[in-house]
Amino acid sequence: MNITHRIAAAVLMVGLAPWIAAAQGAPADHPTIEQAIDQLAITRRYGEAVISPDGKWVAWVESLPATKDAPSEGSAIYVAATGAAPGGAMAAPRRVTAVADNTPHDEHGVSWSPDGKSIVFLSDAADAGQLQLYVAPAAGGAARQLTKLKGYVATPLWSPDGQTVAILFTENAPRASGPLQPRTPDVGVVEDHFFEQRLTTVTVASGQVHQLSPADLYVFEYDWSPDGKRFITTAAHGEGDDNWYLAELYTVDATSGDTRSILKPTTQIAVPRWSPDGKQVAFIGGIMSDEGIASGDIFVVDAAGGTPRNITPGMKGSAYWLTWLPTGRVYFVAAMDGESGVGSVPAAGGPVQVLWTGPESIHGAADFALGLTIARDGKTTALSRESFSHPPEVWAGPVGAWRQVSTDNRDAHPTWGDAKNLRWKSDQFTVQGWLVYPKDFDPSRKYPMVVYVHGGPEGVVTPGYPDTFGSATVLGSQGYFVFYPNFRGSAGQAESFTSANVKDYGYGDLRDILTGLTEVLRTVPVDSNRVGITGWSYGGYMTMWAVTQTHRFRAAVSGAGLADWLSYYGENGIDKWMDAYFGGNVYDDPAVYAKSSPITFIKNVKTPTLVVVGDRDIECPPPQSYEFWHALRILGVKTQFVIYPNEGHEIGQPEHRRDIMRRMAAWFDENMP
Repeated sequence: MNITHRIAAAVLMVGLAPWIAAAQGAPADHPTIEQAIDQLAITRRYGEAVISPDGKWVAWVESLPATKDAPSEGSAIYVAATGAAPGGAMAAPRRVTAVADNTPHDEHGVSWSPDGKSIVFLSDAADAGQLQLYVAPAAGGAARQLTKLKGYVATPLWSPDGQTVAILFTENAPRASGPLQPRTPDVGVVEDHFFEQRLTTVTVASGQVHQLSPADLYVFEYDWSPDGKRFITTAAHGEGDDNWYLAELYTVDATSGDTRSILKPTTQIAVPRWSPDGKQVAFIGGIMSDEGIASGDIFVVDAAGGTPRNITPGMKGSAYWLTWLPTGRVYFVAAMDGESGVGSVPAAGGPVQVLWTGPESIHGAADFALGLTIARDGKTTALSRESFSHPPEVWAGPVGAWRQVSTDNRDAHPTWGDAKNLRWKSDQFTVQGWLVYPKDFDPSRKYPMVVYVHGGPEGVVTPGYPDTFGSATVLGSQGYFVFYPNFRGSAGQAESFTSANVKDYGYGDLRDILTGLTEVLRTVPVDSNRVGITGWSYGGYMTMWAVTQTHRFRAAVSGAGLADWLSYYGENGIDKWMDAYFGGNVYDDPAVYAKSSPITFIKNVKTPTLVVVGDRDIECPPPQSYEFWHALRILGVKTQFVIYPNEGHEIGQPEHRRDIMRRMAAWFDENMP
């Protein structure tokens, strides 16, 4: 997902001034919340790290923070050698771009040609906000524009013969695809109107565009067959955001566009990949989660169709990304007990070989929560690596023997303390979580703590350097412990654990959180009277739910939460996922929805609660937050409600992100003195 943000230079420089002063010698041991946010804002993030076919080069996409001379944010593509330069130093990266000046633009979507001599990528250099496909020599030189399309363009991938590039194209799309994007407002007569994302090919020599897949089918993901004659896709008829959860496996002929379903699964599926001989397809299957963060076990099915085989049954982990090795083994990246892991498994099934695990988050190709990319030799990889203590950088090499390639964040340092891996018993489960310590921790003091509940629910917290959205780690700079529990329903343990909250939302998962809280209070000096809770999306729901079920939390901040599952079913743009978790739709069994709705127990709330949401959120629409806030006001509970304009489920504008962090810190300070 790539969002172009715009921010006034004066605003940015005023925000940076305290951090710049600290870097020049002002005391920085105890940064203000503004200083802590400022450092996160200038930390480079890496959206992609893509190894060349021969393993000698890596291309990556990094964020471009706004500056005084370039007040708009953007992203840029760089290429560097994976080996050392003469003298042993790291080679200086070279930018690949279609931009003629220093104006920031959105450039991403890297794909290497099979011979490693060219790179295709997406850029809005010709028309801000409208991505087009470009090709450039990998060794340096001018980029050539291949397309002049109108609509949303995504996911370029070069054909095996190097003559064609495939893309996903949504013609005349009113917005970028995905339910995290701001909703297009309805006006007039409301009717179903679908903008289908179609599999499309572009001839590199001529730029000729050919839309392949049917106009009534929304294609989410795809992979070229080894001979370049077909594609395997995840796709569904109807509206894309919602029907992602019901996608089937389709083959698409690369010449005629003939499309055929080979699997209508009983689980959600993602990441389809051809075997080297083109006879099988591997994919990830699991309970429902959003596009780009789907996880689960690995399945293999014959390319002609048939019954899929689970080749990782009972795996203590959740795969997010996979590929096939030349040997025929399936190679994957997974969340494993709160860490990132790399493994492989025979395509016929058998023991999973864990090649590496570590307390960090690793990212490779775009649109994956965890992943990497791998060269043709099946050994050399590229990825970005980050942890609670180390900011993101690009690395390359064999798994576990990576060599750092980028150094953009060499001056970034955490403004919070150490992180500890915790485990505790809750019912029949062993639950895992992370505890981030406050800056300059003193064991003789008592500290406040904030519990951060991740989204999903099939999400997971693996150690990562905090961004300016979706994290509470920055509170460690303000003297707080921050607790990240990976409760039942989370990825990273096994599918039995991930599905353990089916028809039980808010009950077992809250018990896991509360027993984890008890373990923290037993082992570290946290003031039990100064514990708060926060989260976004499912975490926002769990925040609303928690304050209706217990008075253990002194303050709460709910981001994009859910107050009433019954009304939510009719308000959101992605209701298909709910049937799997609740055992049917709301009209057939309203009681199971009501028993997990915070509004059902709203009169129990005593906790001061800040409520925040984007005004065009598709996943968790604003009426849900209105409903909760309104009830608290009527009941005389301290509350505040903030709506951010032109924002979807993911808050994109930098000043809105900053405002949420400021308000979060201030709310906990004020209500947990």
